Amino acid sequence: MEKLITAINDAFKLLFSFDSEVFTLIGTSFQVSLISTIIATSIAVPVGILFGLSDFKGRRFLDIVFNTLLFIPTVVIGHMVYMFLTRDGLFGSMELLFTRPAIIIGQVLLAVPIILTMVSNAVRVADKRILSTALTLGVSNIKAYFVLLGEVKALVLLAIIAGFGRVIAEIGVSMMLGGNIENKTRTITTGIAQLTSMGEFAKATALGIVLLIVVFGINVMVYTATHRTAH
Repeated sequence: MEKLITAINDAFKLLFSFDSEVFTLIGTSFQVSLISTIIATSIAVPVGILFGLSDFKGRRFLDIVFNTLLFIPTVVIGHMVYMFLTRDGLFGSMELLFTRPAIIIGQVLLAVPIILTMVSNAVRVADKRILSTALTLGVSNIKAYFVLLGEVKALVLLAIIAGFGRVIAEIGVSMMLGGNIENKTRTITTGIAQLTSMGEFAKATALGIVLLIVVFGINVMVYTATHRTAH
C-alpha cells in the first residue's frame, strides 16, 4: 500500500512538472487516436446512414457480422493487419509496419464497426417521415440525409465518442503494429506496460491516471449525450 501511495504521489509530481517522456506518450496517443477516429467517422457515418435506411436480403446477417466485430479482441485486428504490412505481406513494400500510420490503420478497423453499428441503429429508430418530408419539399437527396442526420446528431456524437474511447484505451493494435518504439510509436497503454515491466511505477501510474481521466471524460460525454437524447 505504501508503494502505491508513493507511486501516485510521484505520478502527480511528474504530471505537474510536465515530464517530457510522459507527455510525449500522451501526445502520441491522442494524435493517432484522434486521426483514426476522424477517418473511421468519415467512413462509418455515411455507410451507417445508408445501412440504417436500407432494407435488403441479408441485412440481418450483416448485423450479426458488425455486432461480432464490436467484440473482436484488439490483438486479432493487430495480427491481421500485421500480416498485410509485414515485409512479405501484400503491402509490405510500403514499409508501414512499426509506424504511427500502421497504428492508425488498425485503430480505424476497431472504430468503424462501433460507429457504423450505432449510427445505423440510430437511423432505424428515427422517424422516417423526416426523410420523406424533406424529399417531398424538393430537397436534394444529400441535403435530406443531412436533415435526418441532424435529428439523430446526439446519437451520432455518442457513436463517435464510443469509437474514440475504444481506440484510446486499446493496447493490442498499438503494441503489434507500432512496435512500442520510444518517442515514435509508444502510446499511453503500451507505455504503461513497458514502464511497469521496467519498475518505473511513478511514470506508469502517471499515464494510468491520464487514461482514467480520459475514460472518465468520455463517460461524462456519453452520459450527457444519452441524457439529452432521452429528453
